[in-house]
Amino acid sequence: MKILSLVLVTLGIIVLLYGGISLNRQKTILDVGGIKATATEHQPAISPIVGAIALIGGVVLLAVNKRRMTTTKTA
Repeated sequence: MKILSLVLVTLGIIVLLYGGISLNRQKTILDVGGIKATATEHQPAISPIVGAIALIGGVVLLAVNKRRMTTTKTA
């Protein structure tokens, strides 16, 4: 559970730092003779909201894991 929480925290931080992860795709709009016009299409793959949720979930899992470890040691 600790590894999962650390992965979620790391993934959340990376996504938030980059402002979300997006995919860029080149699309040909016009191709006439030797002239070619293209456009770059930006599609968000992972939203910053998902990064924030992953970060919060990872922190909650770390807190639950820490609390579970302290209650089993005192019992």
